[in-house]
Order: sequence, then structure tokens, then C-alpha cells
Amino acid sequence: MGDLQVVGEIKKLNNKNYNTWATCMESYLQGEDLWDVVGSNEVTQPKEDTNGTLRNWKIKASKAMFALKTTIEEEMLEHIRNVKTPKET
Repeated sequence: MGDLQVVGEIKKLNNKNYNTWATCMESYLQGEDLWDVVGSNEVTQPKEDTNGTLRNWKIKASKAMFALKTTIEEEMLEHIRNVKTPKET
């Protein structure tokens, strides 16, 4: 597999490939139905758990965070290590 990563075979973000990484990551998150917690109207955590809405949001946000954090080079990971939601990245 070389320098390709498990998450959609996206090369890890480094200080030279942001545009390519961002394009691939957006497509990956859209394909996994996770983009809404990163780049649309569901970026903030719901206040109430109506019909499992909060639980579903937390699951999607956790999956998106995993995808984001595992496709970033270690030296760049320090910049997002403490963020709590995918939108903060």
C-alpha cells in the first residue's frame, strides 16, 4: 500500500498537499454520509436527543473525526489534537 492510507486510500495531509487532501477528504466524507457534520447545516451538536438525533450526530461526528485524524501526518496532528467536533478541524 506504500504511503496510501486505509481511509479511502487518501494520502496523509502534509505541508504540501492540502488542496488534494481536502478534495479527496470531502469526497470521502460525502461518500460515507459524514459530510453533514463537517461542512453543512448539521455541524453543531443537537441540544436535545429527539428520536436519537443526538446519538446519531455523535456517531457520525466520531467517524468523521477518525477519518480526519488518521489522514493527517503526525507533525500536523498537533494542530487538531484537542478539537471536539469535526467542524473545528
